[in-house]
Amino acid sequence: MSAEAKVIDMAYKIQQAEDGNRGLHYEENLLWEKEYSDEPGVDLPEPAGLASRTGVEVRGEIGLPNVSEPQVLRHFVRMSTWNYSIDHGFFPLGSCTMKHNPRLNEKMARLPGHAHIHPAQPESTVQGALKLMYELQSWLSEMTGLPGVCLTPAAGAHGELAGMMTIARAHEQKGNTHKKVVLIPDSAHGTNPATAVMCGFKVRNVPTGDTGCVTVEAFKEALYAESEDAAEVAGMMVTNPNTCGLFEKDIVEIADLLHKAGGYFYCDGANFNALVGKVRPGDFGVDVMHINLHKTFSTPHGGGGPGSGPICTSAELAPYVPVPTVVKKGDSYALEWEEDRPETFGRLKGFQGQFGMFVRALAYMMSHGADGLRQVSEDAVLGANYVLSQLKDDYHAPYAANGPCMHEALLTDKKQKEAGVTTLDIAKALTEYGFHPMTVYFPLVLPGTMLIEPTETESKDSIDRFITVMKGFAADIKAGDTEKFHAFPLSTPRRRLDEVKAARNPVLRWA
Repeated sequence: MSAEAKVIDMAYKIQQAEDGNRGLHYEENLLWEKEYSDEPGVDLPEPAGLASRTGVEVRGEIGLPNVSEPQVLRHFVRMSTWNYSIDHGFFPLGSCTMKHNPRLNEKMARLPGHAHIHPAQPESTVQGALKLMYELQSWLSEMTGLPGVCLTPAAGAHGELAGMMTIARAHEQKGNTHKKVVLIPDSAHGTNPATAVMCGFKVRNVPTGDTGCVTVEAFKEALYAESEDAAEVAGMMVTNPNTCGLFEKDIVEIADLLHKAGGYFYCDGANFNALVGKVRPGDFGVDVMHINLHKTFSTPHGGGGPGSGPICTSAELAPYVPVPTVVKKGDSYALEWEEDRPETFGRLKGFQGQFGMFVRALAYMMSHGADGLRQVSEDAVLGANYVLSQLKDDYHAPYAANGPCMHEALLTDKKQKEAGVTTLDIAKALTEYGFHPMTVYFPLVLPGTMLIEPTETESKDSIDRFITVMKGFAADIKAGDTEKFHAFPLSTPRRRLDEVKAARNPVLRWA
C-alpha cells in the first residue's frame, strides 16, 4: 500500500469511528401503537343538549390515539431528530444548492414590522415593506441585467410557470398563435418540459451529446426541424450553467438564432449561484428567467415551503408579467395591478408572494454587498472544481477533459459498476458514514450519474472529509471488498428497502 493510500485508509477508519456512535439514538413507533394513557392531552367535557347542524349523522368513534401530552411531545421531537438538514452537516445535492441560512436573515425576518403585517393592509401602512420589495426587485434586476421583475411566484417551479406564461402572453398579444413549439435540451430539469406542456406548448428535444452542452449544430437542427424559418418556435428553455455543471459556451450564438426566428429565451435560474456578480444572464440573450431565492440567496430550502421564485424579464416582456409588482411613485411605493397594466396575464396567486423570504434574501444581499456576492459564486465554483480534481481519477468524470466545471461536479459509477457496485450503493454507503448523498441518477443524459455541489458554504475541512470517504469507497471496491456496499446503511433507524417490492406493493395505510 502506498503512503497516500495509507493516509486515506487511516482517515477512512477515523471517519467510521467518529460516525459510528449510536448512543441515545431513538427508535419511534406510530402514535396508534403506543400504550393508551388514562388522561389524554386534551380533556374536554362531553357537550350536552346540542343538536348537530351539519345535516349529516354524528360520527362514532374515529380512532384517534388517546395519549398524554408528554407522549405526543416526545413522539414528534424524536421524529424531528431524524430530519437531516444543512445545520446537521454537508448537503452536497447537485443543482439544489443546499447552503447555510445565516441567522442574521432570520433575525431580520422576525422584526415586528416585518413579521406582524398583513397583505390586505392599506398601502399607506406598509410603505416599509413595499420599499423592501422594491429594493429587492432592483437588486435582482441589476444582477441579471433584466429590468422587469415580479416577486409573486411562490417557488422555483412556480416562477418557471410564470416565465413561460409571460412568453405565452407576449405571443398571444402579438397575434403569434402559430408559435407553439418550445426547444428544450435533454439535460434539462424535468419541470421544464412539464411547464411548457402546461402552458399549451409542444416540446422539441435538443440533444446535448458527448460534450454535455447544446452545440450550435444540434440547436440549428432542432430549430429548423419543421420549417426553414422556424416560424412555429415560441422559445427555448435552457439552464445555464446546465445540469451537467457546465457553462453553455455557445449560448450567445444560440440565443441570436432563436431571436431571429422570433422566439424568446427562457433561462432556468436554478444554477444562478454560479454566476452572481460574474455574468449577467441578460448579457447572453436571456429574455426571462426565474431565480430560486433559496438556492442563490440563502432563504430556507425544503420542508414544504414557503419558497420564492421571482422572475426577471427583458424590457420587451416586462408588461406581460403577473401582477402585482411594486412601483415607486414620487416618494412612496404602490402595488401595480391589472388596471394599471392591462397587458399582464393576470394574477398568478393571491397577494404579493412570500414576504418573509424577501426579507431574508435582501438581508443576505446587503450583508454581502456586490463584492461579497461575487466571491460567493467564485467560492462555489472553486469548491466544485476541487471535488472534481480530487475524485476524477477514482470515479468516471465524463466531462473533466473539457476543462473546469461550474458550481457542481458530475461523476458516474462506470468504474465501480464493473465490480458490481452502483451509484445507489454508494449513496447508501454515504448515509452510513454520516453524509447526505449527492443528487443521484440525474441528469439523465448518462447512466449512474452523481451530481455533487459543495456550495460556497462548506469549509475545505468538511469537503476533505467527504472526499476522503469517497476515495475510501473507491479503494475498497477496487480491492474487491464490495459485499458491504449492498448492505449499507446498517446504523440508520431504517435499513435498505426491497425497492422493487416497495414500488409494486406499497403499504399506504396502517391497520
